[in-house]
Amino acid sequence: SQAMPSKEKQTQRIFLVVVDPSPELKVALRFACRRARATNGRVAMLYVTEPADSEWQAVGDLMREERRQEAEARMQELAAQVQELSGLMPMLYVREGTVRDELLKLLDEEPGISVLVLAADVGPKGPGPLCAALAGKYMGQLHVPLTIVPGSLSDDEIDAIT
Repeated sequence: SQAMPSKEKQTQRIFLVVVDPSPELKVALRFACRRARATNGRVAMLYVTEPADSEWQAVGDLMREERRQEAEARMQELAAQVQELSGLMPMLYVREGTVRDELLKLLDEEPGISVLVLAADVGPKGPGPLCAALAGKYMGQLHVPLTIVPGSLSDDEIDAIT
């Protein structure tokens, strides 16, 4: 009889983190990396650039290229941190558009993504527009669990719960 392939290898958990300029990103990334390492999973990162909004094609193309270069530089910097924390290089996605729309499209296109990890702003303005939208009006469009981590957690607190 032939050995069956290990189910673990077929169903590697992928933890998706949305890259943004918020200070809470560090919390979401650490949480995702720790969960990935604990479950033999992997981290994926999505960076969405704003669409170039220019009447002139050449200027729009230049703006788009500059944003793409910024995105790639930021992703490489974060990828090194993810590899150190999780043990594996992350999967990287760079898209152009609105964050919410591109995130929902990516989740539809990549069925291997298992969990979406976001860190919430704990300030008086609320959790942030993406957390609020996905935990509210757009929850029905998610096909994966949404983990919202309080953005105020310290590294030690994250390590204690992962």
